[in-house]
Amino acid sequence: MSVFDGGNLVIDPSIYLDELKKELILRKYSQRTIKLYLYHNREFQEFSKKNPYEVTNENIRDYLYYLANDREASTSTLNIAINALKFYYGEVLKRRFVYEIKRPKKDKKLPVVLSQEEVFQIFSAVNNIKHKAILMLTYSAGLRVSEVVKLKLEDIDAERKLIHIKGAKGRKDRYTMLSDVALEALREYQEKYKPEKWLFIGMEPGMHVSTRTVQAIFEQACGKAGISKGVSVHSLRHSFATHLLESGVDLRYIQELLGHKSSKTTEIYTHVSNKDIGKIKSPLDRLFEKESGEV
Repeated sequence: MSVFDGGNLVIDPSIYLDELKKELILRKYSQRTIKLYLYHNREFQEFSKKNPYEVTNENIRDYLYYLANDREASTSTLNIAINALKFYYGEVLKRRFVYEIKRPKKDKKLPVVLSQEEVFQIFSAVNNIKHKAILMLTYSAGLRVSEVVKLKLEDIDAERKLIHIKGAKGRKDRYTMLSDVALEALREYQEKYKPEKWLFIGMEPGMHVSTRTVQAIFEQACGKAGISKGVSVHSLRHSFATHLLESGVDLRYIQELLGHKSSKTTEIYTHVSNKDIGKIKSPLDRLFEKESGEV
C-alpha cells in the first residue's frame, strides 16, 4: 500500500518484501537470517522512502553511513546489512549497483576466554539442575547457544559419547563429544523434568528453551560466581576451544568439533591460548630474579 504525504509518495515496505521472504525460505535460510534480512531491507526502504526500482547506489551509501555514524553500528552489523541488501537487490531484483558497495574491514577482536577455574566457579554457583545441565553441555561440547537449545533427546548418543548437531550454522550437521560429567547432569535433569521431544524444554508447551533464557541463566551464574569479565554464554564455546588447545589437542580436531568451515576461524584461539605464551618469561621477572640471585 502507498499513500501521499505532503505531496511525496510513501511506500509501504511490506509490498516489496514478500518476494524476499519467499526466496529466503525457498533457499532454506535460518529464521534468524530471514529476520535480519527483512529488518534491514524494511529499515532501508523506510530510510530512503523510495521503492526498490528507484533506489540508487548513493541511497545505500547514505543508509550505511547512517548505521555507522548515527547508530554507531558494529562492523558485523554493517556486513549483515550489506548482505541483506545485496541479496534482495542482487538476487531477487537482479540489480547490480549494490555490488559497488565496499565492505568495512572487520574488527580484529580476540574472544574473551574464561579460565578453567572460572568455568568451575560458574557451574558451582548454579543450583538448578536444568540450568547446570545446559551450561555444562554448552561448555563441554563447545556448542553455540542456538545449537544447545534445539537439541532433541535423539541427538544424545550416550553409548558412543557423542552429540549429533543437526542443521547448525551453514546448514551443516556434525558430531561433537559428550562429556561424562555433562552426561551425569543430563541424566539427573531428565529424571526430574522428563522431557519428551526437546532436550531442554521451554516455558511454553511443546517449545524448547529460548536463547535469551540461556543467556540470562549464564549471566546470573556469573554474577553469583563473581565473574567480572565481559563474557556472554558464547564465551563458554571460546573457552572450550582454548582449553582443548592448551591441553595439546590438535587444531584440526578442534575445528571439526566446533564445526568451522575454515581453519583460519579456529586459528584465532592460538592468540588467546597460554600454551606457548605462558612459557615465556617476562624480562621484568628475569631482571628481578637476577638481582635477587635466583638466576
